[in-house]
Amino acid sequence: MYNRRQSSEARVGGIGIGGQNPIRIQSMGTVDTNNTEGCVAQAKRIIDAGGELVRFTTQGTREAENMKNISARLKADGYNAPLVADVHFTAHTADVAALYCEKVRINPGNYVDPGRTFKHLEYTDEEYAAELQKIEKQLVPFLNICKEHHTAVRIGVNHGSLSDRIMSRYGDTPEGIVESCMEFLRIFKRENFNDVVISIKASNTVVMVTTMRLLVQTMDKEDMHYPLHLGVTEAGEGEDGRIKSAVGIGALLTEGIGDTIRVSLSEEPECEIPVARKLVDMIPECSALREQAEASIKDDTITLEIDAPDWETLQLKAAMAVGALLIDKKAHKLSIVNSQFSIEKLTELSDAILQAARIKFTKTEYISCPGCGRTLYNLQETIAKIKAATKNMVGLKIGIMGCIVNGPGEMADADYGYVGAGRGKISLYKAKECIEKNIPEEEAVERLIEFIRKDRGEK
Repeated sequence: MYNRRQSSEARVGGIGIGGQNPIRIQSMGTVDTNNTEGCVAQAKRIIDAGGELVRFTTQGTREAENMKNISARLKADGYNAPLVADVHFTAHTADVAALYCEKVRINPGNYVDPGRTFKHLEYTDEEYAAELQKIEKQLVPFLNICKEHHTAVRIGVNHGSLSDRIMSRYGDTPEGIVESCMEFLRIFKRENFNDVVISIKASNTVVMVTTMRLLVQTMDKEDMHYPLHLGVTEAGEGEDGRIKSAVGIGALLTEGIGDTIRVSLSEEPECEIPVARKLVDMIPECSALREQAEASIKDDTITLEIDAPDWETLQLKAAMAVGALLIDKKAHKLSIVNSQFSIEKLTELSDAILQAARIKFTKTEYISCPGCGRTLYNLQETIAKIKAATKNMVGLKIGIMGCIVNGPGEMADADYGYVGAGRGKISLYKAKECIEKNIPEEEAVERLIEFIRKDRGEK
């Protein structure tokens, strides 16, 4: 039976997140935040599609200050959805963004800690405590600005951008990811700052679901009940991106976890909204289906009898209904029963869901970000080229990232990576090791394919 987790309410501009409010749907712009016209047009498309919050990257103070112009233009045209500034690496930018936006996202992995180098660092307890003091010294003035301007905050932890400090003490573990969040959240609680939303994202659905569950347990132990934002980061595009998002986000929604969601697709941002809306609308039905599916398990197989009005709805509903069961290894096989579609299509769907849940790999997997104002190359065109050249490399994981914020970190879960390094420049990775830097964009896809083939011993 579906029962939504009870959380406190965070006020974000004119809307509430958590509490008794409906689950909110949001997306993120992909154009340069200095491009006022482009941002306004994109925000309007997201809002017209049903998006309730719109996020833009703010790489520096110039972008943060331009959020004022974007906001003014939107409000003049009757668009009042809250705007969210996305901040990485420069804490001062968050201070500026808080003056003009309804919410600011900060990433604990790079808010005060330096950019990760994947080096192991040794700390005494005293030295570690001193690092936490640095965070508090930077964070408290920011929270004071937010209080003065009624600006909400999202603590947005990404598996791909954990600091060297956290990785060195806790390792690449759910406990480390949660602690990265809790270090900040404890300061928020001491400062009596309650307009906060928490997210912990990963491209790996098992990591994402396991960590969010642990976060809820940890928050409960410390008497914290803040609202939660859900998303599978770098989910990809097309059917695979939708299925992976439905497995991860859906697994938690059917458990009553989640107050706002984003489906991160490597497509135009307004395309994310109808998918997210379907996931929210299907919670009661998929929660019941999940119970039926669990009862059906026999010989390590889930048998899911399911109806849907169209193929995409069937994909999302099936992935959402069985996501948690597969992530928890309740079964390792899946049989979908439906009279509308062929056995071949249903088998392909079962395989795609099993791959999204990290059970069985039957095709190439692409970990691709949705893009944002930091992306300095044509992401969708590049994804299409790489997929066309590598689609038969079964079991291979390839990361295609717009920038370095999560790129190198998510490369740790990919075999090879293609990461934007600057305007027109690309760096290539094998796992998290950079193998070539600053390749001209027009040569980069061919160089990636050439390296993969050589590394795999292919001609």
